[in-house]
Amino acid sequence: MIQSILWWLFIACLIVVLIIFIGFYLRGAFRDRITYRIKHAPQPNEPQFPFTLASITNSFITKGVITDFWNEAPAIQQARLDAISKAQSSIDFETFFMTPGKRADDFAAALAERASAGVEIRLVVDHYGTKDISDLYWRRLRGAGVKVSFFNPFNWRAPLDYAGRTHRKLLLIDGKFGLVGGAGISDLWDGTQKDDDTQPWLDVEMRIEGEIISILEGVFSQHWTFGNGTADLGRVKFQSFNNHQEDNGDEDKQRNLMLVVPGANPRIRFSPIKSFKYNSILCARKRIWLASPYFLPDENSIDLLVAAKQDGVDVRILTTSKRSDKKPVYYASYEHYGKLLKGDVEIYEFQPSMTHAKLLLIDDIWATTGSANFDPRSFSHNEELDICSAQPELVAGIKDTFETGFAQSKRITYDDWQQRSLIKHRILGNVVDFFQWQL
Repeated sequence: MIQSILWWLFIACLIVVLIIFIGFYLRGAFRDRITYRIKHAPQPNEPQFPFTLASITNSFITKGVITDFWNEAPAIQQARLDAISKAQSSIDFETFFMTPGKRADDFAAALAERASAGVEIRLVVDHYGTKDISDLYWRRLRGAGVKVSFFNPFNWRAPLDYAGRTHRKLLLIDGKFGLVGGAGISDLWDGTQKDDDTQPWLDVEMRIEGEIISILEGVFSQHWTFGNGTADLGRVKFQSFNNHQEDNGDEDKQRNLMLVVPGANPRIRFSPIKSFKYNSILCARKRIWLASPYFLPDENSIDLLVAAKQDGVDVRILTTSKRSDKKPVYYASYEHYGKLLKGDVEIYEFQPSMTHAKLLLIDDIWATTGSANFDPRSFSHNEELDICSAQPELVAGIKDTFETGFAQSKRITYDDWQQRSLIKHRILGNVVDFFQWQL
């Protein structure tokens, strides 16, 4: 009897393992990875640099002005509330992550107040990332006149499609200005919800005006329509942006250019976000400063970073420490440090709390921020949104954020890595890393 039960348990386990294996196979987990190479890469200070990047990454090249920049979590939340309070005709907001708490309540109250004043409000929220928010919360918002669309809810007819999430964070006001960054609507950013946080999370947000707003409205409207919404093409009246800033020669024209990298419809064979980050790294001549809370580089990207360091480029990585909100992912990330450290790439782990900033600084000329992490999920599964610009306001803000992060970080050495724990890093880290294509 016992032997029969054990036999059937073995068969059941075997079937489960087989189903999981087939699922991985169908998602492309075992396909060959493409080695990324380019030649004649333009230098970041050359006029063709942004146009070359746009042409091979499905990015939009446009103009805009960065009018504000924040790198403190409380200031980011307040900036969003202030922006909402200024709305007169329309508010469009898209996000991945929300949790119950004061930030979510303040956000809902601000939206409800503007809705009562006749402002048309549309929200696109990720079905998975907002799963902890109650139905009552959404009913109250809808009752106040706010339109809500859930991005990609689970569908039994296409269960594997649920892996595709929107990870964007975008707030658009009246077709006049927008806020783009990486922070969710959650009290976690206050640094009071996790026992090991000692201060608010490190993150960034920027305020943008200019022609770029029409591009961002289009990016938002695609997801709104995808969620069975109606695209009202006459809803937002875009203003003329010619009077924002005069171009004084080629240098100013270059600085006014902005790249919008939407990371739409990513695939293993072509990822706009991955292509953008890889090509930016390949074009660097002096500096590559990269920040990602979830840092899971593949062999190709490790080789690119090490090669840049060997060519004399200042290569530094800013990432989270064991205070990560996803500790198994951190252990998997740590397993990738070895080859980078051996190649003299500098790795800094932010100590006070979680760092959630996604940043890339190339040669102190071009700076990128937004929602995309340096990991397979952002590269191959998520709908992301990054903004790249050479404007001094963004470059200075991101450089300052890096320097703040480095000053509060521990620089990891190769000896540190060799002494990593057996259970957490070498075993658990490698087990988790096996699934990194889905993390």
